[in-house]
Amino acid sequence: MIDSHTHLDSCEPPNEELVAAAAEAGVDHLVTVGMDLESCRSALLAAETFPPVYAAIGRHPNSATGFDPGDLAQLRVLAAHDRCVAIGETGLDFYRDSAPRADQERAFEGQIALAAETGKPLIIHTRAAEEPTLKMLRDHADGVTVILHCFSMPEHLDEVLDRDWIVSFAGNVTYPENEALAAAAARVPAERLLVETDAPYLTPQPMRKHRNQPAYVTHTARFVAQRRGVSLDELDRDVSRTAARVFGW
Repeated sequence: MIDSHTHLDSCEPPNEELVAAAAEAGVDHLVTVGMDLESCRSALLAAETFPPVYAAIGRHPNSATGFDPGDLAQLRVLAAHDRCVAIGETGLDFYRDSAPRADQERAFEGQIALAAETGKPLIIHTRAAEEPTLKMLRDHADGVTVILHCFSMPEHLDEVLDRDWIVSFAGNVTYPENEALAAAAARVPAERLLVETDAPYLTPQPMRKHRNQPAYVTHTARFVAQRRGVSLDELDRDVSRTAARVFGW
């Protein structure tokens, strides 16, 4: 099993405990994702320390204030690390609007270019900004492998599938109120499907009283498998195959 998106540095137990619990649950590959310079360095350190862990290097839209060419140059250096398997997470977030929109767009466009330059997949965050995010991708991301992390726009699924983007479902797909997301999870082709935790956020329904961690991705995977009418073992094979192709491990 894989966890295609987590934030080890934001989880409460030490990394040793998180990785051990994930391994006990059958999670043998996970991607810990940077959101600013400090968390990017932390992600690379975790990836150097624990064989199941890989890193994604990026600037989250909520941390994009003042993003400039120097920031992009720092990301380029970190992205050259052999344990970095993706660029991001990046995108647009107009829900909190904690960074100026122009800065978010500049950081987003720069990281799209970095993904194209490095040949690494691009992890997308979008919240309350679906149409502007899609427009940026339409305009700038041709030839880039796009991963829509924590997929949250089922109304755009047809375009997403037409563009061959990768769709990753987090624990919120298991929430009873998110039937449209669950229906979307049943439609995504196996070769374009990933599952994730986004830990410590979005704990899947069976563990909702607890802070999320990579081990809990199995609950999301089990739910997605049920909605797709396949066994957990088959779903595991599908997402593991997709992750290996996309992340290159």
